[in-house]
Amino acid sequence: MRDIILAKLTDIEKEKNVQILFAVESGSRAWGFPSQDSDYDVRFVYIQKPEWYLSIERKRDVIEYPINDLLDINGWDICKALGLLRKYNPALMEWLDSPIVYREGYKIRERMRDVRAAYFARRTSIHHYLSMAASNYRSYLRGERVKSKKYFYVLRPLFACMWLERENSHPPISFLTLMETHLKDQPQLKEQVEALLARKIAGDELTVEPRIDSLNSYIEERLSYLEEYAKGLPADNFCETERLNIFFRSLLQEVWEFYPKGDKQCRTLKR
Repeated sequence: MRDIILAKLTDIEKEKNVQILFAVESGSRAWGFPSQDSDYDVRFVYIQKPEWYLSIERKRDVIEYPINDLLDINGWDICKALGLLRKYNPALMEWLDSPIVYREGYKIRERMRDVRAAYFARRTSIHHYLSMAASNYRSYLRGERVKSKKYFYVLRPLFACMWLERENSHPPISFLTLMETHLKDQPQLKEQVEALLARKIAGDELTVEPRIDSLNSYIEERLSYLEEYAKGLPADNFCETERLNIFFRSLLQEVWEFYPKGDKQCRTLKR
């Protein structure tokens, strides 16, 4: 599957005339709770040639492809990504931390991680994860019988909120790390989640099963507490953009070399 993904990334570069700066796995595989039949959620950031940015036209800054049963792949232009970094977009933060990397050049994720510390936004992040946890819980886990795998899509963002509350820093991407941190004092709940996780990774069909009342009670208590906590958080102070403008211009010069040739410029890709 990795070879298929790498080939697809090369095809995208040729088809769209861009260079992919990095491509990573997101979703359950990156978080650490994939099923054997989980699809691959590939996310990438790319850069256009300089003339693409020197235009009065407003152009599409994402590349998307239809999702199939095996592969979900799409990406953002570097300017869009840096704009979202300024707003401390949690999805992008997870791309920068993904342990599964398909392509990367120019140490780009390391450099973006170095920059992001100045833009950390606790309130934005908590509201993002809290909304995700609450939406999944209310949609999938409130009946007598529930989709058991959805517990992970509630617990992980819930744990992320708790990390942000206690540590005031970006949460780890690993579900296991978050679980060990937040359930270490609740061994019975931890044992239930570990058993569910082992079944999911082993390929058991976690379809519709009786809900786990102890987990539901824990989730409801945490949601209630965090919703009240989030109301009292001060607004995030987003930093100025010039640092990111400088970052972008430097990267553009680094990726593409310019050589004057008569009245035209010959651009060669720097590998």
